[in-house]
Amino acid sequence: MYLDSAKKTEIFGQYGKSATDTGSAESQIALFTFRIKHLTEHLKENHKDYKTARSLTMLVGKRRALLDYLKDRDINRYRTIIKALGLRK
Repeated sequence: MYLDSAKKTEIFGQYGKSATDTGSAESQIALFTFRIKHLTEHLKENHKDYKTARSLTMLVGKRRALLDYLKDRDINRYRTIIKALGLRK
C-alpha cells in the first residue's frame, strides 16, 4: 500500500506538533496533500477510473475546508503550511 503507518507517522512528525499529532489542521492538510498527489498520478494513467476521480474531488474539498478553517483561525499557521507544502504558486 502506498500509505502505511510509517509514512503517516513521518508526515505527522514533519508537519504536526509531534509524530502522534493526528488531529491538528496542519497534519491533516499534509496527509490530504500526500493522498491528492498520489491519486493525481494514478488518474494520469487511468483516466477512466471514475471512483478515484470522485475520491480526489472529495479530498480536495476536505483540504479546502481545512485550509479555510485555518485561514480564519490563525493566518500565520495558514501561511506556514501553504509555504511548506507548496500549494500556492
